[in-house]
Parts: sequence; structure tokens; C-alpha cells
Amino acid sequence: MSPFRSPRNTQPRNTQPRHTEPQLPSEMPEVIVQRSARRKKTVSAHFSGESVILAVPQSATRREVEQWKTTLVPKIVAKRERAQRNARRRSTDDGLWRMAQELSATYLDGKARPTEVKWSSRQNTRWGSATPSTGVIRISTRLATVPDWVLETVVLHELVHLLEAHHNDRFWSLARRHPKANDAAQFLDGVAWADANPRGGPAATV
Repeated sequence: MSPFRSPRNTQPRNTQPRHTEPQLPSEMPEVIVQRSARRKKTVSAHFSGESVILAVPQSATRREVEQWKTTLVPKIVAKRERAQRNARRRSTDDGLWRMAQELSATYLDGKARPTEVKWSSRQNTRWGSATPSTGVIRISTRLATVPDWVLETVVLHELVHLLEAHHNDRFWSLARRHPKANDAAQFLDGVAWADANPRGGPAATV
């Protein structure tokens, strides 16, 4: 088991260039404005689920907020679309298999030899799973758009399970060979929290 939970514009000659408002994508996500007294000048935007969180200073005017919506949000949308296109290129089972082979060779001296490495839409509470007895590794499709280094750490984690089933010292000494293992763990913790709290509310308790 894994501990990961869960066209160029031209101006006519001899005319003054016109000021045009930034063009929004045809399908804009919901924008949730969060005001903060701690913010003085900085503004940020990021996706949380299917919505964009726009963090602005408490003193921001309505006009300023609308301007940030038309400048920052399209950039965030375009960035995610690029990431999704890149993810589709690596999202085939063959791409995942190649990644696993490279990780095994780089960090495990090629000793981890999976029989199958595939994406799985059934991994809803875990990022991945490995079955040492069969050599089968499954990776959650929820990771299809994460940065490469995050996906690599999850795949490596499951590869190590083929060599060591338990989370003992030997296991962690191998799994943490990836240089960004700790950063990836924090990243995934953030993703899990955002999934559970799409509007930035308090974490649920059980």
C-alpha cells in the first residue's frame, strides 16, 4: 500500500494604436475573490478544483479586481491548458511504463521490474498502488496534470514497494532517493487539502 492519500496584431500606418481590453477565453471558470488584510500590493491567482481563487488586498477597488480578472485569470487558464496538453502526451500507459523503467534504472539500479504500469481511474483515495506478488503498478489518473517531478516520486514510491513491501527504513532510504521527494509530498498534501476544501474553508473532521 502507498501512504499517499488522498495572429499577430498590426497597426495601420499614420494612426494611433487603440487601447483594447484583454480578451477573455470563451469559457471562463468561476472566479472567487478572496480579500486579505495582510496583502498590501501583491495579487495572485490559482486554480482550486474548477474555480480560480483570486487573492487581492483588502483595500482593492472593484475596478482593480475586474482588471485583475481580465489579465491574470486568462493567464492561469492558459497555463493549465498547456499543462493538460503536456499531460496528455505522457498520459498513455506506454508513457507511464517508460517513466517507470527510467526511474528504476536511475534510482534503483534497475532492480525494480514491474510487469505492468498503468493509469487507473479507480485510485480515488490513493495516488498509487503496487502489488509485489504480481509486479503490477497502478497510478491514479488524478495525477495526470501534476508536474513531472511529482508524478515521478509517486511512480518511484510504488516501484520501491516491489522491492520492499513495508514502510521501513530500507523502504524510505530507497523512495527518498528522488531529489524532490520531500517537495512532492508537500505538493500532494496541498492537492489533497484543496480537493477537500475547494473554497478554502476549514478542513473537514471525522
